[in-house]
Amino acid sequence: MSEKFVTRTLGLLLIDDFALMSYASIVEPYRAANSLAKRELYRWIHISSDGKPVKASNGTTVVSDYSVTHKFSCETLFVIAGGDPASFSDTKTFACLRRLASKNTILVGVSGGPFILARAGLLQDHKSTIHWDHWPAFVEAFPLLQVEPSLYVIDRRRMTCAGGIAGLDLAIELIEREQGQQLAGQVSEWLIGAEPRAAEAPQRSSLRERYGVNDDRLLKVLAEMESTVENNKSREELARTAGLSVRQLERLFARLLDCTMHDMYLNIRLNQADQLILKTGMSATAIALNCGFRSSSHFSRAFKARFGYSPSARRITSR
Repeated sequence: MSEKFVTRTLGLLLIDDFALMSYASIVEPYRAANSLAKRELYRWIHISSDGKPVKASNGTTVVSDYSVTHKFSCETLFVIAGGDPASFSDTKTFACLRRLASKNTILVGVSGGPFILARAGLLQDHKSTIHWDHWPAFVEAFPLLQVEPSLYVIDRRRMTCAGGIAGLDLAIELIEREQGQQLAGQVSEWLIGAEPRAAEAPQRSSLRERYGVNDDRLLKVLAEMESTVENNKSREELARTAGLSVRQLERLFARLLDCTMHDMYLNIRLNQADQLILKTGMSATAIALNCGFRSSSHFSRAFKARFGYSPSARRITSR
């Protein structure tokens, strides 16, 4: 007598301008699981807000099986979004998500997808994460949510994932939970995967990789700078962090980074301000205060000196 098994249905709700990498990182592990198990453990359906084909950020289109107003069911629904998820406001999509939540469907936000789940009111009292590029706008829009800088977060029947290849790590963990460690390991090998990363692994590369330095004293100071853009630390405070004198630390910056402490700190703050301009609706005054500038005029002068245009011009151009 043949072994009985249940085919699990996965829903893929695609939002226009989604990243194909985020989509493939979710789907391919499940396809591999079917191939390796030699049976249909998983099937998937594609859903869009209006039932029409959905265009990815690279121009590829994916045909939809259903719109959000159709009756469909699935054990797990992945909401995959990119582009500008903060501006998504389709009430029918939100109603569909709430309907599925009421039926205990597992809801997974991928890349910008957590924005869609939060807009639908489905992340209250749940831990979550989101792609670091959407982070500033997300925490501004939902200041009461507990957001973590992780690859993915599993909190009961709500899951969120940073997107990109982090979807691969999440999908393999879910396959392990549902089908066992052996098949999950085979899927990872099939996809030429390295050791699966833990959920709490950081999204971004390390300071060591981003700044190209190996000196632990300097790395401590850079980490302190990145975490204190709102309330700037003095040179003396930064030197104490490194266990050096101010003069010794300045020499270290000059030798390894070819800049002064002041210039590096300013660049970090201006880069953060640039992200807030692009990803949030915060005013120039609010961004100035958030990034440690004493006034909006001081911020505007520094921003223009660095980038060659004003904060307001940057926002207009990005739109």
